[in-house]
Amino acid sequence: MLLKKNIPIRYIFGKIKYEILFVTIYGIAIEVIYQNFHITNISIPMTVHSVLGTIISLLLAFRSNQAYDRWWEARIVWGAIVNDSRTFARQILSLMEDPLDPGRIDGFKKRMIKRQIAWCYGLGKGLRRDDPMPMISKFVSEEELEYLKDYDNKHVGLIQLHARDLNNALKQGWLNPYQQVELDQTLTRLCDHMGKSERIKNTVFPSTYSLYIHLALHFFILLLPFGLVQLFGFLMVPVLVVITACFFLIEKMAIHLQDPFENKPTDTPVLSISRNIERDLKQMMRDQHVPQAFQPEKFYIL
Repeated sequence: MLLKKNIPIRYIFGKIKYEILFVTIYGIAIEVIYQNFHITNISIPMTVHSVLGTIISLLLAFRSNQAYDRWWEARIVWGAIVNDSRTFARQILSLMEDPLDPGRIDGFKKRMIKRQIAWCYGLGKGLRRDDPMPMISKFVSEEELEYLKDYDNKHVGLIQLHARDLNNALKQGWLNPYQQVELDQTLTRLCDHMGKSERIKNTVFPSTYSLYIHLALHFFILLLPFGLVQLFGFLMVPVLVVITACFFLIEKMAIHLQDPFENKPTDTPVLSISRNIERDLKQMMRDQHVPQAFQPEKFYIL
């Protein structure tokens, strides 16, 4: 996620450097032809460009809104994951107890809470198509790691381990049926958040819609020098570059926002959120080894 720090100019314009290079060369070529060969009939009235520019601006605005909605939905989902992870840890610590020996299941509680931390990291890494096992292995036992080998999506296996242990706790009498139902509802919500994240990740933004806007934008840019050349003369090229840069930057912004789990600076910061969850849950169970929150070294945080 981009931060409020100064975003480098090279990052902003690095996204459109090839497009700007093409437009510059194209604009210079049109200017040279117009000035040296005195071909005045290549000019096009600015009314045409005004209509085309208005239409493309509306299409880009609509696409940007749709892309932002996807990014914001992903952020809402991960905000809910934070809430339900805290709820799950609170329920484990406060509802689960052994009537014969209250301290006997402390290890069991800690194992479940650490597994929830592993689930958050596993889901975040899985959404970015990274290997989640190095992160998961820090929080679960060898037996559980062996169990996860049968799962392509490790976070699904971790939820299943949660369900298995809750069922065992019910049989042992550490939970009553009502408490078990409450914990199961929390697991259900976590499954919902997992499914929503995967839906955003796996649903491709309509490619035809993107292609049509992209082609219309390039057609508009190809025609634009013919409207500017008579108005600005030698200044046509820098004016052309400024106008096209604005359009290209808006298009690139929409392209990056529409995929919030691609390990890019514009992503939803799933690893940073997972680290905050780890800190909160470890503090809840009085763990002495609480990691520091991620400190951004650049203008973004992942």
